[in-house]
Amino acid sequence: MNKIQPEVSAWYQELISGALFKVVAIDDLNSTIEYQLLDGEVGEYELSTWHQLFISKAEAPEDWRTPFELNNEDQIYSDQVYVPENFSDALLDIEPESLDLGDDFQFI
Repeated sequence: MNKIQPEVSAWYQELISGALFKVVAIDDLNSTIEYQLLDGEVGEYELSTWHQLFISKAEAPEDWRTPFELNNEDQIYSDQVYVPENFSDALLDIEPESLDLGDDFQFI
């Protein structure tokens, strides 16, 4: 019986099979722990089953992005805005019409 408490975003290794997995959610209401294996498969343990597993904490694998289907390009451009070189905005060609705001407003 293990005494390891599950933590969201922590990696663990099942010692018998050697499988690496990450805890992705803990549902306290239903006493379940959701996990994702390195190959992307998602599963769920009941808390009582979790404590019967032969597991240890593990370091994140070298390419931990695999289950999330992220590649190197996704990582590089994830926070950048992409504007194509041949970008043309149709709104740039529209000229404003004169606007009659009445006598109360004047453009200076």
